[in-house]
Amino acid sequence: MFENLVRFFIVIFSKKCKFVTRNHLNLYTYLKMKKLILLVSVLFSLYACRQSEQKIQTVRTKEIDPVAKADAVVISGNARFTVLTPGLIRLEWDSLGKFEDHASLTFITRNLPVPKFSKTENGGFLQIATEKLTLKYKTGSGKFSPENLEIIYHDKTPVSWKPGTPNNGNLKGTTRTLDGCNGGTNWVGDTITLENGIISRDGWYLADDSKNFLFDTTDWNWVMPRPEGNRQDWYFFGYGKDYKGALYDFTRVAGKIPIPPKYAFGYWWSRYWSYTDEELRELVADMDRFDLPLDVMVIDMDWHITDNLSWKKPITDEFGQSVGWTGFTWNKNLFPDPDKFIQWTNDKNISTTMNLHPASGVAPWEIQYAAFAKAMNIDTTGHKNIPFEIADKKFAENYFNILLHPMQEKGIDFWWLDWQQWPFSKKYPGLSNTFWLNYCHFTDMQREGKVRPMLYHRWGGLGNHRYQIGFSGDAIITWKSLAYQPYFTTTASNVGYGYWSHDIGGHMWGNLPKEQQVMNPELTTRWTQFGVFSPILRHHSTKNPSIYKEAWLYPNENFKAMHDAINLRYALFPYIYTNAREAYETGISIVRPMYYEYPEMEEAYTYHNQYMFGDDMIVAPVINHAPEGDNQAIVKVWLPKGQWYEWYTGTTLEGGKVYDRKFLINEIPVYVKAGAIIPMYPKIKNLKETVDELVLTVFPGENSETKVYEDQGNNDLYRQNEFSYTTITKLKGNDGSITLTVNPREGSFQGMSADRSYHIRLVGSMVPESVTVDGKIYDYAANETCCTWTYSGNDLTTHIIIPKTPCSSHLTVTVKYTADAVNNASLLNGKIGQFSRYRIAGRYIKVAWGFVDAGPLPAIVTKTEQTATRIQYNPQNLIEELKNFDIGYAEAPVAVNSLPFDQTVKDQFEKYLK
Repeated sequence: MFENLVRFFIVIFSKKCKFVTRNHLNLYTYLKMKKLILLVSVLFSLYACRQSEQKIQTVRTKEIDPVAKADAVVISGNARFTVLTPGLIRLEWDSLGKFEDHASLTFITRNLPVPKFSKTENGGFLQIATEKLTLKYKTGSGKFSPENLEIIYHDKTPVSWKPGTPNNGNLKGTTRTLDGCNGGTNWVGDTITLENGIISRDGWYLADDSKNFLFDTTDWNWVMPRPEGNRQDWYFFGYGKDYKGALYDFTRVAGKIPIPPKYAFGYWWSRYWSYTDEELRELVADMDRFDLPLDVMVIDMDWHITDNLSWKKPITDEFGQSVGWTGFTWNKNLFPDPDKFIQWTNDKNISTTMNLHPASGVAPWEIQYAAFAKAMNIDTTGHKNIPFEIADKKFAENYFNILLHPMQEKGIDFWWLDWQQWPFSKKYPGLSNTFWLNYCHFTDMQREGKVRPMLYHRWGGLGNHRYQIGFSGDAIITWKSLAYQPYFTTTASNVGYGYWSHDIGGHMWGNLPKEQQVMNPELTTRWTQFGVFSPILRHHSTKNPSIYKEAWLYPNENFKAMHDAINLRYALFPYIYTNAREAYETGISIVRPMYYEYPEMEEAYTYHNQYMFGDDMIVAPVINHAPEGDNQAIVKVWLPKGQWYEWYTGTTLEGGKVYDRKFLINEIPVYVKAGAIIPMYPKIKNLKETVDELVLTVFPGENSETKVYEDQGNNDLYRQNEFSYTTITKLKGNDGSITLTVNPREGSFQGMSADRSYHIRLVGSMVPESVTVDGKIYDYAANETCCTWTYSGNDLTTHIIIPKTPCSSHLTVTVKYTADAVNNASLLNGKIGQFSRYRIAGRYIKVAWGFVDAGPLPAIVTKTEQTATRIQYNPQNLIEELKNFDIGYAEAPVAVNSLPFDQTVKDQFEKYLK
């Protein structure tokens, strides 16, 4: 109707234009035309908005598509089988033969391309066979049982499954919370129990959906119970060792893992503290002062009125909840003018989220109380709380429209949905309040269509991966808790829940005596480094003045390590965001277990504290303190076959082995596939910045390829093909040369830049003989300047600085080396780490020597320390300098051992170097 009206006015407008052209333009006609032009202009604007709205609506409605294609369905009496993929079959039995075509809370899409399969009936058995599975069911035999149903997975050794077969090899999924976690145990010392996941070493998984709630077909799909009756509704996944294929199948029927907004991948600051407006402004000023980026400010409980909240003597309301946890009205004692505060965060490009505990409904002191009561037709006599019931659609609509949307319109970007105090809905017994709140919050933002939906919340069960991001809860501050989180994060990917956000640094002390409640700089630093290589990086802690996470309050070496780690997180954004798109496309989360890539290797299952971070990195976080008297932590890491480059030490290691490696406080155990290209950002302060430079960090090794994904960053149009990829390849010549090619960008999205500059970093490389960019020779320069190359001594890296280049064209960079450089490339191995350790050892011995006051140190000691500086000044001497460094590294301990030191000083010097 609307489109027809627009078309009508377009026709009239075009005819009127012809009339004016023929009959000249008088004043009367001009005024009429001006009004008509204005009307058509308004209509066109409305039409464009409508089209954009419909585009978002299309994104929204296609996700729930529950009716399978007829050709995928096989019915045999009271049983129905739907072949969804070659490795996934839905099995239904209903006593009345009434099969369910509504989406369930977990499985929302069945309208998939029909895979190739065969159906035969012979000897009273129905047989359905795909390329992966063969299902046999005894026709007319009733409910599925071990006697009438068998599925065989075709693997090297066929696997047979029958109903009731235990899934003993399940590799687990996740759980609702790590509240009270101290390692893998909870408050009372019991082992934390993780729910089963899709992935199992048995090679199959059965999801029983028989009792799950359903979605109705209204505009905002709402919960509905299953009809009464005797039924089975199962999803059988058969995959053998193809774990990635199983997760892809899962997300095809249970929904994709949505990409969070760009800002979510930056640094989050969070603390349970009675912050004032002024204090938060001072906090951000300190972050600016100490060169720390920030994207998300989490405002905990005290943003709203908490006047009656008491920890020692809580006052309970009529729902049995402590008064003060639930709130929707700003506390103006802390925030005198909330609108101006939020305007300030917006001006600073800081995204904000605020904590909600909605279980006590709407209290009479809330400023929205009267409006809410009127909308709900509730008599306010007695001024009682309006009960919370999110499964009541009318309540939910008022909850958003009256309580939350006004604050979102002012600039609150998303909500932190914390504990809900009771697990199940009163309206629909058995419906998880957590799951349903997560669904409502996420899809409400989706329905609004203004920004990309995001939510920060607790895990609500299978299917909850559609509503990122998870809050894992209040872990106790111990090394044990840190050690558990890598494993916990990776297993969550087995249910597609790839965006856990932990309380980095730990939340609380637990039962630790007050005199022992002292922050451990090493633990906080190592936890922060793990956070950099986690899905979300968020410091958080409880309301305790002895707990602090501000990096600048720690000793200098810890501050520098945390500063560099947080900034590295921002540098890695293009790599992280590209892997977020991969998670959306494939169901494979960025933090993933080793067994996805190496399912045949036993070490992939036993070394569960290390993990793949995207396609090209292994991270083995430091989860134990350094030995007493040592400044290097020990990490045991298993590296699969192939070559791996230890990023922080510049060491190439042969895979297929287990290594004991040592790391300084500023080093993170990250292993990059040899030859990989890691797309990165230059130094930035915020992910809302426009960045027109791409840093391509190229690691030593053979040929490789990578892609860089881009989109607008904060809307859902990425689901409608509004995005782009840039493919980058590296070819290594027989003469040791490297050719790097940036291919023309493919795809498009609104607002994308037409060109960009490049900073090519060849890590751990010899000094080039020549560098050419698109056939133009680049000369060496002492500093990083456009259209030149330079060389840095500390990290032995070649830097090539390329000006803005059209993204629509090829860019080719060729780097050649002399035969002498190629033949001596092995001298580079491990040198970055040795340089770093020797600097520390050299400065340590100077301090000790100062107390002895015995003249100058031996020349070999100081000369060796200055190797990197000499290389920086004169890179053409690289080979000679590296050879001399090897001599000095071996001889310096001998020279130190001859000096008049205590033996402990001599031992410490040598320990640094080892």
